[in-house]
Amino acid sequence: MFTKFDKNIAYMKERMGVGKSFDIIHLDLEYAGRSMALFMVDGFVKDDILHYLMKFLSELQPEQLEPRPFEQLLKTYLPYVELDYVDDLNEATDIVLSGPTALFVEGINDKIIIIDARTYPVRGPQEPDVERVVRGSRDGFVETIIFNTALTRRRVRDRSLRMEYLQIGRRSKTDICICYLEDIADMDRVKELRHHLQLIDTDALPMAEKTVEEFLSGRHWNPYPTIRYTERPDTAAAHLYEGHIILMIDGSPSVMITPATFWHHLQHAEEYRQKPAVGAYLRFVRFFAVFASLFLLPLYYLFSVEPSLLPGKLDFIGPTEIGVLPIIVQFLIAEIGIDTLRLAAIHTPSSLATALGLVAAILIGQVAIEVGLFSNEVVLYLAVAVIGTYCTPSYELSLANRLTRLTLLLLTALFGVGGLVIGTTIWILYLARMKSFNTAYLWPFLPFDLKALRDVMLRSPVPLNNERPTFLHPQDPDR
Repeated sequence: MFTKFDKNIAYMKERMGVGKSFDIIHLDLEYAGRSMALFMVDGFVKDDILHYLMKFLSELQPEQLEPRPFEQLLKTYLPYVELDYVDDLNEATDIVLSGPTALFVEGINDKIIIIDARTYPVRGPQEPDVERVVRGSRDGFVETIIFNTALTRRRVRDRSLRMEYLQIGRRSKTDICICYLEDIADMDRVKELRHHLQLIDTDALPMAEKTVEEFLSGRHWNPYPTIRYTERPDTAAAHLYEGHIILMIDGSPSVMITPATFWHHLQHAEEYRQKPAVGAYLRFVRFFAVFASLFLLPLYYLFSVEPSLLPGKLDFIGPTEIGVLPIIVQFLIAEIGIDTLRLAAIHTPSSLATALGLVAAILIGQVAIEVGLFSNEVVLYLAVAVIGTYCTPSYELSLANRLTRLTLLLLTALFGVGGLVIGTTIWILYLARMKSFNTAYLWPFLPFDLKALRDVMLRSPVPLNNERPTFLHPQDPDR
C-alpha cells in the first residue's frame, strides 16, 4: 500500500526523469527510523556539504525528531545556512533543476526541505577583452549570477542596495536579478521594468541578455542599442550610484544598464582612470573618431565626384587614379571585406587571429592596389573609418554606426549633396524620436540641457560632478 511519502517520491522520479538522465540523482535513505529521499543534479552539488549533513542525520535518534519533526530538522539538526522549504512538488522540481537539493522526509508529507548547497562550473573573474583599462581593477563579471551579485556588493556597500530575484522562461526558468539602490533609483521605473520582465512569455532565454533586450526594446528592427552592456563591476557600480537599474542574467557575463542614452555608449572607464584633463582629451579623441567613422567616407566620396565643392587649398582630396572599379563599388567591396575579415578572425583560433589580421590587411590591400582594383585613397580613408569604428566603446553601437555609414554612402552616391544632407537629417531625427525606457535617446542634446551636455562632452572632475543625471529622476539628486 502506497503512503503519501511514496507517492511524492514516485511523482518526483517520473517528473525529473530519474533513470532516463544519468545526471539526475535520487538517493533513498533512512535516518532516525524514517525513510528519507534526496533529489539533486550531479555537478550542481557541493559533495562535502551533503556528506557533512548526512553525517549529522545518521546520528539522529527517532525521539529527537518528536513531536515536531519538520521544525526539529529545519532549526536544529540540519546545521546549514541556506535552508528553505516549499509545499509544491512542481516548484520543488524546478528548484532542483536549478541546483539546490530537495529532501523528502517520511511523516512530513506537505513540505519539502530545500538545501541550497549548489555550485556551478565557473571561470575566474578576468578583465573583459572589450573594456580594458591601463589602470584599474582586473576583475570582470562571469557567467554565474551569484558571483556577479557578490562582485557588485563588494563595491556597493549600501544598505539600500536591492537585488530582486525573478525567473523567466517557461522551460528554462532562467534566473534574473534586478539591481538598484532603493534610496536613489526612480521606483516607478523599477516597477515598470519589473512589470515588463514579468510579461515575457517564452520557452527559454538561450541567448540570455540579448533575448531579454529584444523583448524589452520593442523596436525589433532598430539597429541602435537602447540598453548598455558592461562586464566591469566598477562600471556597473558607478551607474547604480547615478540611479540606473542593472539587470543580471544567469549564464551571461554582461549586465544590462537601463536606461541608456546614445552618449552612454560612448563612455569608457579609461576616461575616469586618468586625470580630468587627460580624460577630457581622450573623450574628445573618441568622439572625433566615432563621428569620423560615420561621415568620413560619404564626404570623401562626395568630394571625389564633385571636386568643385572643395576650396582651392584642399583640391588634393580625391583619387589621383580611380582604378578599374567606380569609387562607390570599391567602398562597398571594402566594407564587406572588412566584415568578412572580422568574422574570420572570430572563428580563427586565438593564436592565429593576429597573424590572419596582419596578412589580410597588408597583403590583400597591397595586392588590390597594385592590380588596380582599389585606389590608395580608398584604402586610406576606409582604414581611418574602421579605426574610428573600433574606437567605439560599445560594440553594439559600432555595428549600428556601420550600417548608418553604408546608408549615408549609398544616399550620397545616388543623390549627391542632397542625399548626404537628407540622410544625416533623417538619422538625427530618428535618434531624436527614440526612447530608452521613456528617456530621450539623445538627452541632453535633445531635449537640450546645457550643464548635462557639458558633462557629456567633457570629462568633469569628480568633486565638481556633484549632481546625479536629472533624466533618471533620482530620489536623492545630490551625490
